[in-house]
Amino acid sequence: MTGKDFSKLIKTRLTFLVVFSASISFIIGVKHNPNPEASLYSTQMWINWLKLVIGGFLVTSAANCFNEVIEKDLDKLMKRTMDRPMPAGRMTTGQGLVLGLGMGIAGTYLLGSLNLLTGLLSVFSILLYAFAYTPLKQKSPIAVFVGAIPGALPPLIGYVAAQPHGRIDEIALILFGIQFVWQFPHFWAIAWVLDDDYKLAGFRLLPSGGRDKVSAAITFLFTAILVPVSLLPTIYHYGGYYVGGVSLVCSLIFLYQGFVLLRTCEIKAARSLMFGSFFYLPVVQLMFLFDFIAK
Repeated sequence: MTGKDFSKLIKTRLTFLVVFSASISFIIGVKHNPNPEASLYSTQMWINWLKLVIGGFLVTSAANCFNEVIEKDLDKLMKRTMDRPMPAGRMTTGQGLVLGLGMGIAGTYLLGSLNLLTGLLSVFSILLYAFAYTPLKQKSPIAVFVGAIPGALPPLIGYVAAQPHGRIDEIALILFGIQFVWQFPHFWAIAWVLDDDYKLAGFRLLPSGGRDKVSAAITFLFTAILVPVSLLPTIYHYGGYYVGGVSLVCSLIFLYQGFVLLRTCEIKAARSLMFGSFFYLPVVQLMFLFDFIAK
């Protein structure tokens, strides 16, 4: 297996986005840690951050690997996935399963060494993504809701990992909530763009099952819900006016892109919303981090 095959197997870009999200939340968690010995400048903090990054990378890679083992025959039917190593015949499902198990065990061990709750949440995310979301994709659009839960767990896991005994508080829930709501327009924009390819495998991911006004309206609704949700850090005084202002601007741009999709129902508009989602999340998370640290 080549490096290129491994990259396709673990979905490198998606995995790095997940790890980025978790690592940002970890630093926020360290800053909010009630333990007076915790510090952004301590060696132990950066050792723990490295454990989170490597463990998160391995756990996410394992979940993606299991996903591809399960969907090998379906991946053969879609243009964007037919060249992945398993459907292309360059790797067997047995090899993929062994590799996924190895990465999953190693990643869970690293995350569990930070605290028990972090390890348990990582196992839960693998199980939910690979064995609930994956099979549901052919059955019902509810798969997007199920998939949004493990998709929003990385910032929660990152924050919990920074707490010595593992705890979930308001900040953890806010970080989870922003990414959870963001998942819906993000997923549906991708599903709109790739709907023809998805239909070849029988995937039903758009809210109404197709590119129509109903799907566009529901997508727009979630971009509207994201506006107040993105302001929660400022509303609850965990962030100042800087993060509030940047989040509001980003959310309104995102809302406008959702409105254009509602008005036109065109693939071009969905693609614009999709690329907007790629920029939205890291900008808002980074702004929350910088504003929180500066307080």
